[in-house]
Amino acid sequence: MPYLVHTAHAQFVALWLGTVGWTLVIVTVGLVEWRVWEVSDLSVITSGLAWVGIWRVCFYSHAPILSDSQIMFCQRIRLSESFTPPEIAAAQVLMLVALILGLAGNASVVYGLRNVYFGLNQFKPIRLAFTSGGVLLILTGASALVPVCWNLSSVVNNQTISFPAEFRMPSAPANQSIGPGIIVGIILRILYIIVSPLCPAF
Repeated sequence: MPYLVHTAHAQFVALWLGTVGWTLVIVTVGLVEWRVWEVSDLSVITSGLAWVGIWRVCFYSHAPILSDSQIMFCQRIRLSESFTPPEIAAAQVLMLVALILGLAGNASVVYGLRNVYFGLNQFKPIRLAFTSGGVLLILTGASALVPVCWNLSSVVNNQTISFPAEFRMPSAPANQSIGPGIIVGIILRILYIIVSPLCPAF
């Protein structure tokens, strides 16, 4: 029977990088700072900065809009709301899809490595597991790339969002810049570009 362990080093690296990439997907989904709005009216947003994420809008305020237990004013952005811009709605859906695909891709690579390291010397199911993992990780990267690029474009073009009055947000920012959410999203896409060809290389 052939000894296959020495042939799976690239896939082991792919698993490690894929796990890091999947962790970055989780971080990107959780970050509220996708878009940073600079505002000129400091009466409510006293810090002058508001953060627009894919799930929430938050800002610090010394105005009497916070309860005693709050240090930051936040409002949720729901997919069903009429004001939710298409790039944020797409990000809510596609980033969750990326989470699921990334988990499935890493699981497929783990299954392939398990078969290699624990002595299943049948080449075909191992190759199928690695190829499936590679395809799923490519799809993970693509699912994350679309919302990241779309929101990046919105920042570059200084697109506004018509928030309802209860959000206490201005109709347009004085200036807009990319936040850590988009930066982390770009990094995870680069990781998946590296990872994807490693899996089917078995």
